[in-house]
Amino acid sequence: MSHRVLVLNGPNLGRLGSREPDVYGATSYAGLVEQCTALGKELGFEVEVRETNDEAELVGWLHEAADGSIPVVLNPAAFTHYSYALRDAAAQRTAPLIEVHISNPYAREEFRHTSVVAAVASGTIAGFGIGSYRLALRALAEQLPD
Repeated sequence: MSHRVLVLNGPNLGRLGSREPDVYGATSYAGLVEQCTALGKELGFEVEVRETNDEAELVGWLHEAADGSIPVVLNPAAFTHYSYALRDAAAQRTAPLIEVHISNPYAREEFRHTSVVAAVASGTIAGFGIGSYRLALRALAEQLPD
């Protein structure tokens, strides 16, 4: 059985590859999409990767996932630290939701040390570059029934 999985990305992640490559790596957003969909196929997932700079749109996608019991890999980006709207939408999840970060927020500025999403996520994976997404997809594969 193929599971539908949403990989949702918050602000500025569409600029991967050109945005602070020393922090976020050289992989482009298109490369991220390609890696997630390819690994998803291997794991039996139908992966859809989305990115938005709009908080309301991201909240809407989390509602869609909750309504459809769709597992989520979520990189809230800057919304991680202050978006209670995003936190409340994530809390409505009806399937696993894994928070991911490309960098390790705890190794960066102090304001990045707080995640309002972490407490309502199934788990958090951070600091492994684009590999954080691959680890999250593998974690979902272990959590979801065949």
